[in-house]
Amino acid sequence: MSASKIQGMSLTFAATLATVALFQSDAAIAEPLGYAAPFNRGAFIFQQALQEPKDADDIQTSVDIPARLQRHVVNYPTREAAGTIVIDTPNTYLYYVLGSGKAIRYGIGVGREGFTWSGVKAVERKAEWPDWIPPAEMLDRQPYLPRFMAGGPGNPLGARAMYLGGTVYRIHGTNAPSTIGKQVSSGCIRMLNEDVIDLYARVNVGTKVVVLPMQPARSDAVARQDRLIHHATRSTVANVTRAHGIY
Repeated sequence: MSASKIQGMSLTFAATLATVALFQSDAAIAEPLGYAAPFNRGAFIFQQALQEPKDADDIQTSVDIPARLQRHVVNYPTREAAGTIVIDTPNTYLYYVLGSGKAIRYGIGVGREGFTWSGVKAVERKAEWPDWIPPAEMLDRQPYLPRFMAGGPGNPLGARAMYLGGTVYRIHGTNAPSTIGKQVSSGCIRMLNEDVIDLYARVNVGTKVVVLPMQPARSDAVARQDRLIHHATRSTVANVTRAHGIY
């Protein structure tokens, strides 16, 4: 057999080995992808159960949130002491009372129809990037939910959680900012992650939390605040535009 034929056979054998190795390599790479499926499926089911949107709005940031739902210091006359949290359920706002007639107002998501509640509670504990363990009541309604989800950016509880004593509810962040300002949850109070981080730093264990019922309350005052914020935001944008020489 000539040397050229032997060389050609060697090249063919080498190519065959390379092809087999390639298929084995693909199989090895593909196999671990299956292990991520249970976690991702749990997140997907959890989001479905809470009726969260599944469109591009889910990835919006606070820049995309309407001005009225962004964090503002507002006039807020109240008899509650400074440091109290007041959750205005019908208007989807959370107030952190500063005193002297002022409060920090945050936009929130509240319970969907049939899941709103009211009362006076206290912050029982706090957690950063909390794990999610669904309460028994939720599992009874939705037994297909995951039993555990580790904390992190993909967790629907978001960056922080403040647990309300005597309840299964929390004030927590969210990985779906488009749900802020809506009735979407199973009774928990949702905030933008940056807002819940801000509130978390101000709140101590034992902080009083007043949850108002799902009835129109101070709607005229809230509407005036919203108009003021809207006009102030438009004026700021106009001034910035002029400063850059764009008319």
